[in-house]
Order: sequence, then C-alpha cells, then structure tokens
Amino acid sequence: MLETSTLFIVPTPIGNIQDITERAIAVLNQVDLIAAEDTRHTAKLLNHYQISKPCFALHDHNEQQKSAILIAKMQQGQNIALVSDAGTPLISDPGYHLVNDCRAAGIKIVPLPGPCAAITALSASGLPSDRFSFEGFLPAKDKAKTDTLTALLEEPRTMIFYESPRRVLDTVEKIISVMGADKKIVLARELSKTFETIHGGSAGEVLPWLLEDENRRRGEFVLLIAGFKADPNALSQAVLQTLSLLSKELPLKKAAALTAEIHQVKKNALYKWGLDNL
Repeated sequence: MLETSTLFIVPTPIGNIQDITERAIAVLNQVDLIAAEDTRHTAKLLNHYQISKPCFALHDHNEQQKSAILIAKMQQGQNIALVSDAGTPLISDPGYHLVNDCRAAGIKIVPLPGPCAAITALSASGLPSDRFSFEGFLPAKDKAKTDTLTALLEEPRTMIFYESPRRVLDTVEKIISVMGADKKIVLARELSKTFETIHGGSAGEVLPWLLEDENRRRGEFVLLIAGFKADPNALSQAVLQTLSLLSKELPLKKAAALTAEIHQVKKNALYKWGLDNL
C-alpha cells in the first residue's frame, strides 16, 4: 500500500504505449485521484491498462488556481498522481506550480523515473551527452527566436529543444542565419512511434533534407544543437587589449611575450596579430 498524503509524479509514454513502468501502473491503480494535463488523453492510457480512477484536469491555464484544491485533498489523506500527456511532468509540461506549492505546504512528493523525450533523443543523437542544457521550446516570434539563439552562440553544452512541426523548418533556417550552416544539429521526430526518425548533420544539410519530403516535417520534434567549441588559437578580447596596452610602452616582440605569459597563449600568434593590426 502507498503512504497517504503524497503527490506522485508519474511519467507516461511519449508514443509507444508499452513504455510505462510496472511501478507507474501500480501507483496509478492505487492513488485516490489523477491530476492530468488532458483528462481525455489520459483516459486512453488508463483504459488500455484497465485502470479506473477519477481524473482532475490540471493544465497551464488553471494550475495556479487549482493547486490549492489538490493540496487540500492531500492534507486530508488522499494520494494524488500527477501526469502529463506524454513523458515526465514539468518538462515543458504543467506541474511546476503544484509541486512548488506542495513543497511549501510540506506535502511529500515522490517522483517516479520514466520516459522523457529530451533524454531519449540525446542518447541516440551522437552529440556529447556529458554536459547538456534543456532549453524547452524556442520562441515563436522571429525576433525573440533570433535573440534566444544569439544568446546561445557560445553555449558549450549540447542544447536540447522541443519544436512543433509547423515551426521546425523556420527554426532550422534561423539556426543557419544565426549560428551558421556548418552548425551540427540533430532532429528526432515521432520518438518511439511507427515513423520514428533521427537525422543529423550540419544545419545546411538538414534543411534540404526537410524540404525533400513533407512527411519529414510531421510529428513532434526534439531538436539538438551541438555546443560551441572555442578555437584554441583564437585570441580573446582581453588578450588583445593587454597586447595593445603593452605595445604602447614596449617593442611588439616583448609585448607579445609578456602578454603570452600573462594569459597563457602562444606568443607567435600574438606577434603575428600585432604585425597585422597594430
């Protein structure tokens, strides 16, 4: 039996209905109430596994108002499961306000491990997975999308986004314009479903691949962008400023040697830059 007065965070399948843990099924069978992003969508999952439990609609538009009702139920001893339409709740899905309010109220929270589209895509992307950042959905408006990508130009970690089929083409075009056609990206669509596709390459290569077949632009996407790799031979603004200041008082060769010692860079590169620019 489950403990009482607990919120269970229960991941659900992202496509293949078999991708649910035995523990998740057991919890859904035993809780008093299921808080669902879309009760009609969740009903299909519950019917498949012959789970008969009442559902409570909890979505982006009502979460802040309805969390107090759910907390009161848990304070009275009920157990509640939080589910989203697919994957792990709170990961670009509702649930943050409820979980935050539960913690403030001293309600016990038990998270279950399970499906997450971002991690599933990362594991098969071929991009570095030792460090990554989840960025959610890019803004829909052109300027905001440009500003977001520009701010991530020097992000060293693999970046993971969710994207809709109607915006994916525009997003790849925007990546090319902001980050360059050589930027390595991976598109993972319809993960765990019949038409699952994982395709990667430079942004300049992925764009014509998307345009070749309309079907490649259908379904929900996980978009991964390779992190920024600094050129080990590139000279930072701080290094160049030091060289410029020292060269006003010293011969260029000596200024380059001192700057190289201060910043731990190659003096030959500094000397060459000084000859060309000072």
